[in-house]
Amino acid sequence: MNPTLTGVAIGAVLALAGLAFGFQGLLLTALFMGIGAVLGRSAEGKLDLRGVLDALRGKRSST
Repeated sequence: MNPTLTGVAIGAVLALAGLAFGFQGLLLTALFMGIGAVLGRSAEGKLDLRGVLDALRGKRSST
């Protein structure tokens, strides 16, 4: 799936969530989509989750 099509799909899902559940539903849907994306990248081996957590805690810099 190319990035343009992915962006359109994400926009459609968020628009439907906003229409169906209001602004709070839109934010909750966006949060869950982000969590799912992070977990999916981690499962594929394209994201080091431990490194991300260390960077968020300030134990490691991004440079």
